[in-house]
Amino acid sequence: MKILGINALNHDAGICLIDSDHGKILFAAHAERYSGIKNDSNLNKEMFDDMEDYITKTGRGGIDKVVYFENPYTKKLRQFMAGQYREVLSRKNMPQYHIDSVLGKGRYTIDEYVDHHLSHASSTYFTSPYTESAVVCIDAIGEFDTITIWYANGSKLEKRWSQTYPNSLGLWYSAMTQRLGLKPQEDEYILMGMAAWGKENKELQQEIRDYFFKEGNDIRFKKNLHRGCLDWDSVVMPDDDTEQWKFDIAHNVQVICEEEILKIFNKLPELVPETTNVCYSGGVALNCVANSLVVQDYPSLWILPNPGDCGSSLGCAAYVGGVHLDFMENGAFLGYNIKGKYPTKKVLDELLKGNLVGVANGRAEYGPRALGNRSLLADPRGKDIKDKMNEIKNRQKFRPFAPSVLEEHAHEIFDMPTKKSQFMQHVAPCKYPDKYPAICHIDNTSRVQTVSKEDNPGYYKLIKEFYKETGCPMVLNTSLNIKGQPIVNDEKQAKEFTKKYGVKVF
Repeated sequence: MKILGINALNHDAGICLIDSDHGKILFAAHAERYSGIKNDSNLNKEMFDDMEDYITKTGRGGIDKVVYFENPYTKKLRQFMAGQYREVLSRKNMPQYHIDSVLGKGRYTIDEYVDHHLSHASSTYFTSPYTESAVVCIDAIGEFDTITIWYANGSKLEKRWSQTYPNSLGLWYSAMTQRLGLKPQEDEYILMGMAAWGKENKELQQEIRDYFFKEGNDIRFKKNLHRGCLDWDSVVMPDDDTEQWKFDIAHNVQVICEEEILKIFNKLPELVPETTNVCYSGGVALNCVANSLVVQDYPSLWILPNPGDCGSSLGCAAYVGGVHLDFMENGAFLGYNIKGKYPTKKVLDELLKGNLVGVANGRAEYGPRALGNRSLLADPRGKDIKDKMNEIKNRQKFRPFAPSVLEEHAHEIFDMPTKKSQFMQHVAPCKYPDKYPAICHIDNTSRVQTVSKEDNPGYYKLIKEFYKETGCPMVLNTSLNIKGQPIVNDEKQAKEFTKKYGVKVF
């Protein structure tokens, strides 16, 4: 059975098509890559056209069932209770109306709705290597749930515990993102990067807890942070918005977030005693600094590389299919396909010249992180590389860049919290920060991507050849995009990137 999962109208809309009979993921994509609008919440016709074209060319037949990632009627009930009457009365935020407006009435009719957090839980569990697992989901908000813990066994998921709206760790982190002058529901990763530049301040942490958090073992807040927290002004720190003040706020917010995440995971032995396997999903699972702490206590941790709402399109389809999917067959490379042999020699030549160089080849990554097929690469040893890269990408100077390292050499260079990190889900201290300054953050950590021949043969060969020429078993890897724009998707966008920014893309 071919099952199409759809996510839209929240943020980062996407689709995923699976073959439940054979446990295969056939196609998955982000709407933003087609529209050019970062975190686009709306579907678009071109994405569906690509999916259908792919099915036709591979001879895999039509679509048998259409599934949506949340229940709009339950969501409207929550919106009504929250006083969001305009949202309740609008038909534009009804999934079927939106699909019909984009594709034309009758092209795809939703057959089934799957709850938001159940879609999250299914996305990570049914792509995991486990047939029995605890599952943790932490995000801003679903219909009502904001945190859930599940027991998964075979094709079944049982909810064991939940936290509900408006008590949301994700909403609090987004509200603090907004308080620092960043865009909520989009720039949380920037807050995470800022945190390393700040200083530990126990007094500030206590002030934050006293102002926002209620006492108790569960995460409860004194106010509804769905509306932000722009009224909060610290009495501990200076009241002027200096850069260092923002760094210090970010640092202590990140520390509190990590503590609360660990509290949630520490419920697992009591709530899910049947297994030590753990799957993790929801937008908060993109916090790779926190993930590195979690995995130390839960070494069997699995995180889908697209754990946010877009990945729920995969989850709702997998849940209805009731089948484990062979995720590692294609890894995260599930989107639009730029055909052709991986451009090893051309890219290598540019790297050896000390140039920045882009790669747009093969199927696009499913998730927010470039993993070698839609990447901007450089020599990680150059002291001026960070400045060059930030200038091209129009990014804040304090933000770090990631290394892609040959899996067999990762532990030589980094104190890895895991054996592998194929999807950049953890950070690790670099043992030689002076040798590799371009990929080290201010605290000498790196968000590491390990690369094996099995993960991505073309990318692995490139790094291997670079290692033979230089003795350096890694390259700097950042996404092929500019700040505020989606990652390059197709050939046309790749050519436009070269023309506009003067960086060769192969």
